[in-house]
Amino acid sequence: MARDSGIVASKNIILIIVTTASFIMPFLVAAVNVALPTMGHEFGMEAVVMSWVSTVYFLATAMIQVPCGRLADIYGRKKILMIGLVIAIFSSFLVAYASSVPMLIISRALQGAGAGMTLNSGIAILTTVIPASERGQALGISMAGTYGGLSIGPFIGGVLTEQFGWPSIFFLSGILSIVLMVLVLIALKGEWVEARGENFDITGSIAFGVSIALFMYGFTELLNFRVFIISIGYNTASIPGLAFFLLGVLGLAFFVWRELRASSPVFDLSLFRKNRVFVFSNLAALITYVGTFAMSFLLSLYLQYIQGLSPQTAGLVLIAPSVVMTIITPISGRISDRIEPRLVASVGMSVLCVSLFLFIFLGNETGMGYIVIGLAVNGMGIGLFSSPNSNAVMGSVEKKVLGVAAGTLGTMRTAGMMLSMGIMMMLFSIYIGKAEITAEYYPAFLTSCQVGFTIFAVICLAGVIMQMAGRRKKKS
Repeated sequence: MARDSGIVASKNIILIIVTTASFIMPFLVAAVNVALPTMGHEFGMEAVVMSWVSTVYFLATAMIQVPCGRLADIYGRKKILMIGLVIAIFSSFLVAYASSVPMLIISRALQGAGAGMTLNSGIAILTTVIPASERGQALGISMAGTYGGLSIGPFIGGVLTEQFGWPSIFFLSGILSIVLMVLVLIALKGEWVEARGENFDITGSIAFGVSIALFMYGFTELLNFRVFIISIGYNTASIPGLAFFLLGVLGLAFFVWRELRASSPVFDLSLFRKNRVFVFSNLAALITYVGTFAMSFLLSLYLQYIQGLSPQTAGLVLIAPSVVMTIITPISGRISDRIEPRLVASVGMSVLCVSLFLFIFLGNETGMGYIVIGLAVNGMGIGLFSSPNSNAVMGSVEKKVLGVAAGTLGTMRTAGMMLSMGIMMMLFSIYIGKAEITAEYYPAFLTSCQVGFTIFAVICLAGVIMQMAGRRKKKS
């Protein structure tokens, strides 16, 4: 391990810091999901625009994770972690004072960038310090922090929204990030620079970030492109979306072309050519998040619109999967230190398929017990999948590219989240159109949910195949 300081924090201190960071960001995401109907009503947002309040967060995260992972490998992972925290703090208070939809969305994008830098660097530091024989357990504990945030996020978000208004969620997020920054400054003595002296590919980084943004923005604008989806008829509003989408594809092609020729690429594509575990485990992560992320968003709306629950009560119901995840994840991480991680992750993905299948049958009269059982099964599946999948990815690369590996895995997750939300925005566009979700649109909303969960269940089945496709990895 390369370091700038002679004193390096203990494994336990690093684990506490990374677990705390892993808690804060998902807590914010889960809390905001519950607050979205209130925010949508206050700003008069259409269903598709309301989805962007969540989606733009992950778009920004996806844009910066790989480049910032490379920056962390070259210039120091603690430095990038601190910069990410500063951005997260600033943007949290900016969102709280947002007075318009554009300001709200821009502030959320900054939050996503800060979150990506913080989490990437933390996971890379943790993987560097923890021995391979303990890696799965450590990653499991840090992910328990993630699911702890997801567990209490909906409930706390509901309480804060109901009692103090939605801006209070972002005030709390900013305060928690300040506490974490103080903890890092006091306790994290050292720096990790595994690729010191190597060049940073600025052109490749810009190409990657801009191309991802164009690709995803174009994808969402294609929501109006219904020629192949619902009926004969051409909507000229789809032309700009198609153009952005194609530009994104061309930009990503240019990025690949450049990285194959760069002497010091921002992303070493040989990881994808020579490392089957890295390739298929990342693809499995992408598919899993495509298939599962929109579930929390959909059920938050379902519980409040169809079941008539308050934000606080809806948040309490949505705790169920995250409580199960928090319990299961450290256990599955420890198991993946002893049994091939991809096998444990494959079991988790199979359980996820079952949970998504259950939610296909949501209706006006669905009992709360059925919903809670479905959520618990979902939590078990994600708990069994996440830390073994991360262990497989991070354990398959050299230490000098751990930042890039963490960035790649993070990008797969966030891209999966964005695509998941994109699928639902497309379904909203088809079944609801440009309208707020009012009582007259409840049947259309339910149809959107049922079709969405059917698509997600099929996607997760493909993920099981991807996870199993990698060869057995060697313990490092």
